[in-house]
Amino acid sequence: MRLVLSGYYGFDNVGDEAILYAIIHSLKEYNPKIDIVVLSNKPEKTAETYRVKAVNRWSLKEVRATLKASDGLISGGGSLLQDETGRKSIPYYAGIIKIAQQLKKPVFIYAQGMGPIKSKLNQLIVKHVLNRATLLTVRDSQSEQLLKEIGVAEPIHLVPDPVMGIDANEFHSSWLGQQKFQGKVITVSVRNWPNDHQAFPEIAKALDQLANAGYHIVFVPMHGKNDAQTSQQVQDLMITTAAIAPYDSTIQEKMAIIKESDLLFGMRLHALIFAAVGHTPFVALSYDPKIDSFAKIVDQPVVGHIESSDWNHDDLVDKIEQVFANYPARVTAFIQAVEPLQSKANQTAQTVIDAVQA
Repeated sequence: MRLVLSGYYGFDNVGDEAILYAIIHSLKEYNPKIDIVVLSNKPEKTAETYRVKAVNRWSLKEVRATLKASDGLISGGGSLLQDETGRKSIPYYAGIIKIAQQLKKPVFIYAQGMGPIKSKLNQLIVKHVLNRATLLTVRDSQSEQLLKEIGVAEPIHLVPDPVMGIDANEFHSSWLGQQKFQGKVITVSVRNWPNDHQAFPEIAKALDQLANAGYHIVFVPMHGKNDAQTSQQVQDLMITTAAIAPYDSTIQEKMAIIKESDLLFGMRLHALIFAAVGHTPFVALSYDPKIDSFAKIVDQPVVGHIESSDWNHDDLVDKIEQVFANYPARVTAFIQAVEPLQSKANQTAQTVIDAVQA
């Protein structure tokens, strides 16, 4: 059996690379002999890292030949079918799906987060390809609702994000151990934002207050140099000192750093998911409905939206202090919310393989 994986792979975004890692692991756990080919921006690196085959996602000739020789296409996970971050995402990912459908290959939409889809033309494109999907799974109820609103009539299944299926118990951070922190550690995941003139100074003030209260602040860049630069930008606004974890460390290392901290304050969705997998409580700052959706699913607080003026540094500190004030109960409740998702996350891979074999 050969399956092709299409997603935002090979761009050094830890969240999307964690999705790829999780999907490959789930597929191989259910069928060790499965042959996997990834459409990647850096095919050689992807092949070496995950021990799979990989081809250049930008070569239409290679992509078509790979799909023709396959038993099906997995599209996802992640937020692929949206036009918020650029005009090319929907035409590209829907185009890959359409090629597979023209070749009469089954298409599996794998735990995607859908939208926003603002363009009417993009809504029609998404409706067209998804109504011909073999299996359609999304990671939150907002995505399900959006697809129904734009006219997707196929059954839509709500499933956990693939990363929830990763077992992080054996992951350990040698870097964090070398810091020899005495006391509680708060990890921080921030991302660049065009209108950060208000939010970042407020974040810096909050982190200063927390550092002065005895907490150690550790930035965890989730998207390579981009997030490392944003982390440095926020740190430069701080009066106190903070550590920045290596931007090029592995998925396992970053997951371990967050797991071994006491709380995460995060913007990146997969930083929040890493916290959930490691049973580390978090406080989120939203920039997209997917942040609010996941926080709601696992019952963790959101301080506000990055572009909203209805929160400040005091609100952020209060949210974090509330978690620490009742920490054991918070952790217990968090685990109870997360464990059912962890147990279900690998079932999507089984459903895909069973459908191909049927």
